[in-house]
This record gives sequence, C-alpha cells and structure tokens, in this order.
Amino acid sequence: MIAASTKLSALFAAKHDGQPSATHPYDVTLILIALALMSIGIIIVTSASMPVADRLHDNPFYFAIRHGIYIVGAIVAAMVVLNLPMQFWRMTNPYLLLAAIALLLAVLVVGRTVNGSTRWLAIGPITIQAAEPAKLFFFAYLAGYLVRRYEEVTENLKGFIKPLVVFFALAMLLLLQPDLGTVVVMFATTIGLLFLAGARLWQFFALVFAGILAVVALIVFEEYRMKRVTSFLDPWADPFGAGYQLTQSLMAYGRGNWFGQGLGNSLQKLEFLPEAHTDFVMAILAEELGFVGVLAVLGLILWMVLRALSIGNKALEKGRAFDGYMAYSIGIWFSFQTAVNIGASAGILPTKGLTLPLVSYGGSSLIIMSVAVAILLRIDFELRVDGVQAIGRGDSKSGKSKARRKKPIPTSASQTKASQAEGEASVESGADEADFSTATVEAKPSAKTSSAEDEGKAGIKAILARVAQEADNG
Repeated sequence: MIAASTKLSALFAAKHDGQPSATHPYDVTLILIALALMSIGIIIVTSASMPVADRLHDNPFYFAIRHGIYIVGAIVAAMVVLNLPMQFWRMTNPYLLLAAIALLLAVLVVGRTVNGSTRWLAIGPITIQAAEPAKLFFFAYLAGYLVRRYEEVTENLKGFIKPLVVFFALAMLLLLQPDLGTVVVMFATTIGLLFLAGARLWQFFALVFAGILAVVALIVFEEYRMKRVTSFLDPWADPFGAGYQLTQSLMAYGRGNWFGQGLGNSLQKLEFLPEAHTDFVMAILAEELGFVGVLAVLGLILWMVLRALSIGNKALEKGRAFDGYMAYSIGIWFSFQTAVNIGASAGILPTKGLTLPLVSYGGSSLIIMSVAVAILLRIDFELRVDGVQAIGRGDSKSGKSKARRKKPIPTSASQTKASQAEGEASVESGADEADFSTATVEAKPSAKTSSAEDEGKAGIKAILARVAQEADNG
C-alpha cells in the first residue's frame, strides 16, 4: 500500500505542476475503513476457527494463516488494480462479461463439488469461486451498458429489457451450481442501478415483482431451499436437524449481550456452530464483542457504502457516467450482501452462503471485494486529479495576467501620448477582440489616403489587435 500511495502521490504532484498540495491524492478514510475491516476479520476468523483447525489439521492457526495469505494477496491485487485507469474498465467491460460467462461455464464442467454445490475452480493450489469475479465483471458491463444506451433505457422498454436478458443468462448458470444467494445480490444491484439511471417507475416495480415471484418459485420447487425457509421460520421445531445451525447462531447472539464475553471466550465456536469462521462469523463476533462490536462493524461497512455512493454522485456531477454507475454498483453490492449475511446469521432472513465483506474467511470473496475497493479509490483519485488540473489551469492564467499587469508603465511624454491614443482607440472599438481585428482590417486600406495622425491611430490599433491575439493564445 505504501508503494501504491507513493506512486499516486507522485502522479498527483505531476498533475499539479509539481507544486505541493494540502489535498490527498486518494481517499484516506476509505483505505482506513478497508484496513480496519480486514483487521477485524483476521482477529475474528482466528478466534472462530481455532477449535476446528486443531481437530482437522492439528494446527489451531491453520485457517488463520491461510486467511493472512488471502489478505496479502488481496492487498497485492488491490495495488495492481489501483494503477489501472478507469478507461481500462470502460473499454473492456464487454470482454469482462464474456470472461464471467466463461468462468461460470468452466465451473460447471471442471469445477469442484463441496456439500452438493459446484462452485469452485481448482487451479493448482489455488481455489477460485467463479461467482465472485462474475459479479464484479457483470457490474462493470452493466455500468458500461447504461452509459452507451442511456436514452434507450430511460425512454423505451427494449433498452430496459436488454440488460435483464444478460442477467437472466448469468442467473441460469449460477442456479445450476446452485447459488441462489449470488443471484439475489446481482438482481438487487441490477434493479438499483436501473432505478438510479432513470428507468421508469412502472418498469422498476414490475421488475421487483417479477424477481420476487421468481425467487419464490425457485424456493417452492426446490426441496432443500424449502427446508431452509421452513427452518428459518421456526428453527426450534427441529433444533438438532434443519434448524441446528440457526439455533446455535441465535444462542451466540444471545450470549453476547452488550459488550460480549470477551475475545476468545466464545462457546459456540467449540464446534457447536459448524464452520463458524465462514458465513456465520458475525455470530461469533456478536458473542465475543457483543452488541457494541456488531454495531462497530456495521458502522464501518455503512461508512464505506456511503463513501461509495458519494464518490458515484461526484462522478456523475462531473460527467463521468461510467465511473458513477460503477461506484453505485459497488455500494449497493456491499450493502445488500452485508444485510443478507447478517440477516441470515441473526434469523431475519433464510440461510444464504454469502460472506461478510472484507471480514469472512474466503480467498475469492476477500480478493474481489478488495479489488472493488481499489476501483473506488481509483475513481476518487481521477476525480481529484481532474479538479487539480482545472484549478491549475485557472491559476496559471491568472498568474500570467497578473504578470502582465505588473509590467512597468511608460512615463515619457511620447509614451504617455501613445497610451492616451490607445485608450481612445480602445473606447472607439469597444475594447473587444472582434473590434480590434476589424479595426486592423479597416486601417490597412485607409492608411494610403489618411493623414499622418490617422496613420498613427491605425498603427496603434494594429498593435492592440496583436496584443489581444497574443493574450488569447496565452
């Protein structure tokens, strides 16, 4: 991060004509929030995974070490993406969509199956969850589409339906894994972006209604999803079966109280709550740090989401539509995924396999979300550079004009008469560039027949016209 910051600072200074500035070239607050969430994540993942890691791998820090490696990889990936201009994402978003489709197809063919779900691609020692980069690539494509087809989206139904067809194709591939949680997050982000882009209200509500009906149908016609919903509605009806995970999570929340049992003092992580370091990591955090700890994490994520929406709003105000829609999509994505993750662990929503942004264990999710944060930083950086360039151009012009005003004023009699003549000529011509040039053109044919005084006035007008032209060029 230090190297990336140094490079950004150098570029920022170069755009500022090498002059020091009190303004940071990047959003320090956003960086601190992301690092704070990562720090909380490594601490809670370590605490929650020690019992299961000791049993499975004879090393209580097995998952903690892997998560630390993921964090290092996420920071490296963020530094690389931070150096990519937004023009790269604008130009390549159609190809990124094709890459997303290719990843989702590849995982169905050669993917690894865990607990009945085929979601992972094994590339040597590295395991990639294909749905995570697919989300980011789809959002980049959607932002680019809204820029290219803005009038079509806002004025007729055809432009509104086209991105939904693309989403439907990706949703079908995701449901074959199966991965309904990712589909729901992508759907929520899609309708949010279409609404912010100015889609008609009846189209928005029709889409929401159709989406709800589709999710209900997917739940009703799939037995295991129906069991999740019924166990969510009454987890205590089968506390040692379908409702086991949720009941243990609710116990963890209940033991947390206001300030928690203390870091490392969770009982539910002693293999009562299965895979506590993944999707239900918030339950362990609530048990050990209490309501205050949960509120702190939610506050950090909310702060990040608000920063993303603020950056998107600034980008749209400055005419950078793609950057604005991209920032909006990241903000909606983070907020909705956080709501689903915490809602599932707290018994507010049915169980879904979605991670808590920048906190939960999982390499693919952590890296992709760090890349998303880097994109936000890049958007904000380019906005700041544009502002500095605008200020710099204004300052240079004002500096030149000041320098001109500081030139010594002639004091000789002849020069005084010449300056008086200049004043008279400027009054006659209206002190306008067009009038100066007109005066110059008119002075040339009249110079042959005019008197010496007229010739002097014509010469003065020509000089004034030349000065005005140089001022414009300067």
